Amino acid sequence: MTYVAEIPYGCYWTTPFVRWQGSFAHLHSVEFAAHVAKAELKKRGIPASAFDYGVMGMSVPQKHCFYGLPWLMGMIGAEHVGGPTLSQACATGVRCLLAAAQEIQSGLAASALALTCDRTSNGPHIYYPAPQAAGGTGESEDWVMQNFSFDPFTRKSMLVTAENVAAEFKVDTGRQHELVLRREEQYRAATADDSAFLRRFMTLPFEVPSANYKKVAGSLSGDEGINFSTAEGLARLKPILDGGTVTFGGQTHPADGNAGIVVAAPGRAREMSKNPKIAIRLLGFGLARVQPSLMPKAPVPAARQALAQAGLDIRQIDVVKLHNPFAVNDIAFAAEMGIDVMTMNNFGSSLVWGHPQAPMGARGVIEVIEELVLKGGGYGLFSGCAAGDTAMAVVLQVTDA
Repeated sequence: MTYVAEIPYGCYWTTPFVRWQGSFAHLHSVEFAAHVAKAELKKRGIPASAFDYGVMGMSVPQKHCFYGLPWLMGMIGAEHVGGPTLSQACATGVRCLLAAAQEIQSGLAASALALTCDRTSNGPHIYYPAPQAAGGTGESEDWVMQNFSFDPFTRKSMLVTAENVAAEFKVDTGRQHELVLRREEQYRAATADDSAFLRRFMTLPFEVPSANYKKVAGSLSGDEGINFSTAEGLARLKPILDGGTVTFGGQTHPADGNAGIVVAAPGRAREMSKNPKIAIRLLGFGLARVQPSLMPKAPVPAARQALAQAGLDIRQIDVVKLHNPFAVNDIAFAAEMGIDVMTMNNFGSSLVWGHPQAPMGARGVIEVIEELVLKGGGYGLFSGCAAGDTAMAVVLQVTDA
C-alpha cells in the first residue's frame, strides 16, 4: 500500500516529559496541549486556518474531555475543524498518526493536526453508580493507579507481563541493568551540546505556565525527573516481585506532557515544511495482539506487519526505536528481529524519558525522523506495546523531495 500523506519536516513538537507529580501536575492536559500547539504553530508560521481535520489522543480523562478534539481545536483558533478523540493506551500516538493519514488518503482532508496529551499526575478518581447493588452503593476506580496494576481480562499487572517475557527469553536482572545503562548513555547524546538534539523538536528552555495560563510558573531546561544510574546503584536494587527479575531501575516511570504532528498531502506538506527539500513519507503501519500477559512481545508482530506493508525487511531499516516500559521489551524485540539491542533507541527512549502514554509514541516517531535527517535520510521504524497485550508500529522514510 502507498500512503499519500506526508509529515512536513519540522512540523512537529513535544514538550519536555516530566515525571508525574512534577512541574506539569497542575496543568489540565487538554488545555495545556492547546496552549503549546498554539505557540508551536505560531513559531512555524502555520495559521490554524491551514487545517481541515484534527485528531486528539489521550488515555487519562480530564474535565470536559467529552468535547475532545473540537474543544482542543477551538482553543487554538481552528473552530472550523472537527475530528475524533482516540484512546489506545501507549499505542495512541501511532493510532492518531494513522487516523490522520487515512483521512488524507480518503480525500476528506488535505492537512491534519494530530495532538496527543496525557497527565498521569493526579489521575481522576471515578465513582460508578450501581443502583442494583446493596443500598445502591456504587463502585470506584483510581484511573491511573488501578489500571497500571490490573488488566481486567487477564487479572494480571503489566509487571507480570514483563516477568513472563523475561522468563521466556531467559533474561536476568543483570542483563536488564546492563541495557538500562546503555539506554541512559544514548539519552545523554540527546542532551549533549546544550541539548542540541532535543532542540530540533522541543522548545528549550520551556516555560511552564500557571494553571490559568496567564503567568509563567517556572522554566525547564529539558525533561524532568530523569534517573542517571550507576552499575553499583542498580546492583543494589531487588526485583519488585518475589522470584522475579524486574527492578524499579529496569522499568520506566509515569510522566506528563504532550506532542503534536502535522500530516498533509504532498503539496501542502511542501508549503508547510521547514525544509521543502526533505520529504517524510509514511510507508506502513501495523497492529498486533499477542497471547495474554505477554505484552512486551507485541511490538514484534506489529513491526513485521508494518514492514510487510512497506515492502521492506528489518535489515533495510536505518533507525529503530521502541517503546520500552521495561528493559525486557528491547531484549525480546532484538532477539526476535535479529538486530543488535545496543544500537537501537539512539538519543533516548521511554525507558529513560518516561511514560505519559498518548504522547509517548508521537515523541518516538519524531525522534526517528530527526535521527534519519542527521543520517542524511533512510528508513525508520517505531514500534511500541500497549495495555491489553497489543502494539502498533509505523515505518517511514526520510528522503529527498
